[in-house]
Amino acid sequence: MSETTTVTWVTPPAAPPPRQPDITYAPDYNKWQARSARHVAAGGLPDKVPEGFPEQLAGDLVWEGETLAESYDWTYVLGEEQLDEIDAAVAHFKSLKVPLSYIKQETFPLPTLHPELRRLSDELHSGHGFFVIRGLKVEEHTREENVIIYAGISAHIAPQRGRQDHKYDGKPADVVLAHIKDLSRSSSNSIIGSPAYTTDKQVFHTDSGDIVSLFALETAVSGGASKLTSTWRVYNEIARTRPDLIHTLSEAWDYEIFEKAAKQWTERPLLHLLPASTSGQGESIPQRVSLQYGRRYFVGFGALPRSPEIPPITEAQAEALDTLHFTGEKFCVNTEFQKGDIQYVNNLAIFHARDGFVDSEEQQRHLLRFWLRDPENAWHTPEVLRARWAQIYEGITPENEVFPLEPFVRSAGNKGR
Repeated sequence: MSETTTVTWVTPPAAPPPRQPDITYAPDYNKWQARSARHVAAGGLPDKVPEGFPEQLAGDLVWEGETLAESYDWTYVLGEEQLDEIDAAVAHFKSLKVPLSYIKQETFPLPTLHPELRRLSDELHSGHGFFVIRGLKVEEHTREENVIIYAGISAHIAPQRGRQDHKYDGKPADVVLAHIKDLSRSSSNSIIGSPAYTTDKQVFHTDSGDIVSLFALETAVSGGASKLTSTWRVYNEIARTRPDLIHTLSEAWDYEIFEKAAKQWTERPLLHLLPASTSGQGESIPQRVSLQYGRRYFVGFGALPRSPEIPPITEAQAEALDTLHFTGEKFCVNTEFQKGDIQYVNNLAIFHARDGFVDSEEQQRHLLRFWLRDPENAWHTPEVLRARWAQIYEGITPENEVFPLEPFVRSAGNKGR
């Protein structure tokens, strides 16, 4: 089925809050162009990036989807001996008769594959920022065994699993595994406030945490392509053509919190400057920039509109959101996600999207997701993000760590939370 016949937007738009600019979750190219033209015509815009920010970034992280395959093969295909080693690790872990929360490098031994997975972690943090592991035979394993494989391989790449929800089955829990699946068939659309649980197109965004990983248990009948874009390439383009928007992105935004809290928003930039530093091994780390944002936090989605208590975004911020999305589309790569693939992405350096998709009764797109961190290679966490990173990575115990085997709508995307 061609892209033109793949349904892109299914969920009705969230109601806009008072005084909000004319912008919804679904980006409108013509509105973006008109808004940009108005801002440029008004004049008085900064013609240089903010002090301290680089005029242009360089390195392997500056890539364009159209030409990337010429210089970088992002697919690591597992051989038969490696698959046998993984199966042996599964058998070893199961023989220990301990909960899934005890999966780590020591309990899921991969003696010959380990050095390769550590090299791939270096690629995430110091190279092109993403890769795909291919060749796992999902259909030959149970759901639990596939989770064991996913967690076991991930433990060698980035051993720290992040908390994606704080409760499960109505009880406090450290939920570290999420399911990305259309649940609008089984759950009421009146509670779903995130496109992750629909067949809708997801616009460009980042998740939370250092590394986002997805494991494809099944793909859609059509559509659902996974798209990645280099934040650094997008930064360079905006810095060259509209440096005033670098000012907008690096200033404080009123960022919605989709949790029960005394205050439903926090103030922080979308674009962060990471200063040059020195690693624990004495290696020089150059200046970096990092993007952290989700469009729905500013315009709402489905059953979770932006709260009217939060100040509306500005016209400049509305333009910046569209600029990120459409520039992301311009430079993105489609990773051609296949069943059995595991994709790992540096969430601080790359932002991602997916096409809308169509399922059938027999074949339904179903991904598993981890938010990971590799303490050995981790990027500097900006001060303003540290409280959020602490919510994700700190205080997780084996006693409370949960790996749900069936899909559910997590709290941050659930109006009924």
